[in-house]
Amino acid sequence: MASISIFWFRRDLRLHDNAGLYHALKEKGEVLPLFIFDRNILDKLEDRADARVGFIHDVISKLQEELRALGGDLLVHYGKPREIWKQLLERFDIDTVYTNHDYESYAIDRDQSIAALLQEAGVSFKTFKDHVIFEKKEVTKGDGGPYTVFTPYSRRWKAKLSTKTALGLDEYQTAVDSYYLQSYPNDKYFDRFHKVNLADKIPTLEQMNFTPTDIAFPPLEVNRKRIREYGDKRNFPGIEGTSKLGLHFRFGTISIRQKARNTIGLSEVFLNELIWRDFYAMILSNFPHVEKQSFRAKYDRIPWRNNEEEFKKWCAGQTGYPIVDAGMRELNATGYMHNRVRMITASFLTKHLLIDWRWGEAYFAAKLLDFDLASNNGGWQWASGSGTDAAPYFRVFNPTSQMEKFDKQRTYIKKWVPEYGTPAYTTPIVDHKMARERCLEVYKAALSGE
Repeated sequence: MASISIFWFRRDLRLHDNAGLYHALKEKGEVLPLFIFDRNILDKLEDRADARVGFIHDVISKLQEELRALGGDLLVHYGKPREIWKQLLERFDIDTVYTNHDYESYAIDRDQSIAALLQEAGVSFKTFKDHVIFEKKEVTKGDGGPYTVFTPYSRRWKAKLSTKTALGLDEYQTAVDSYYLQSYPNDKYFDRFHKVNLADKIPTLEQMNFTPTDIAFPPLEVNRKRIREYGDKRNFPGIEGTSKLGLHFRFGTISIRQKARNTIGLSEVFLNELIWRDFYAMILSNFPHVEKQSFRAKYDRIPWRNNEEEFKKWCAGQTGYPIVDAGMRELNATGYMHNRVRMITASFLTKHLLIDWRWGEAYFAAKLLDFDLASNNGGWQWASGSGTDAAPYFRVFNPTSQMEKFDKQRTYIKKWVPEYGTPAYTTPIVDHKMARERCLEVYKAALSGE
């Protein structure tokens, strides 16, 4: 039997414009696509009705159908990656494994372990940039060091994109056009793997100890009008003004390059949001300590109150501040929270209640459909003042004025807090003026040694 290559899908669940898949197919050898439901990740999820697992399951099922329509197939396993790869090495004569970069600490450790295992067996392990436009140290300051402030980073990002050598938005012509797939005789390659995979059915959610949910997933595409008007409408949670594409960016069901290509010249504000995504991924790569510690170490001196009862009320949307409560209830019900409201709720937890940003970050990580470690961490550290933002720590959102400015008609509030304006609505758990003054005093005392 001739040797094969394997393309390993992870956070890149699409055929179109997929860097690693392109590089695997262009070698003109036999390529077996693979996906692993990773138990190292799944077993840690507390909610057995986690909608993200259902989303991945749906996408993988459709991906398998797409590959079969092109004459191919998708091998799907459920288990721990190292054990799965040991089985694959016994089952197939593998020449090379292709995949795309992942920047989170678990993924880095996993890939190092798999690469070592493959190397022992004489198998090459090749990974490629696909999840971001520019990564790691591709956009740097004049001295070669990483940026730590967004605005100069974004300027350099845009300047680099305009250079002929950047290649940041080039499209990878992969199986979506079936050109490379057609270069292989079906009866020699795809039929053989089709037969292999008939015995390797995709495990059901129930077999993986998960249950389906009725949470609706946002569509894969939004119309150009939504993107064009994004800058004017994105801050108002009562209207459909955001793209809600975060889930698709998180799992790679959409190409970041394609979306950037379609955005340039249409919305500078939306393009900046894509740059923020690259920026936080770059911060995580260059400053991995941010995963568990403050970006600016002095902020770890803050003596958080960490009142568990107040945290529970924040989680449940029972703080007595309508826009905070609406946001938390939207999150709990749908797995989504409006971008502006994410900032308001995070500021309220860290500044009004003086609860450690890591508590809020973990709650968002468990609930958000579009949870991405780099962006979630960056957003929470921004809200707490401990991150890369150049603004001083004394920025404290007033949830009432935020409501007046961005939900003046209470459209968003009334949808998620129906008891608002009635005696049934809870009273505020903290006074804004007192909480702001307390926050400033605590921060100032903790940081006075700087």
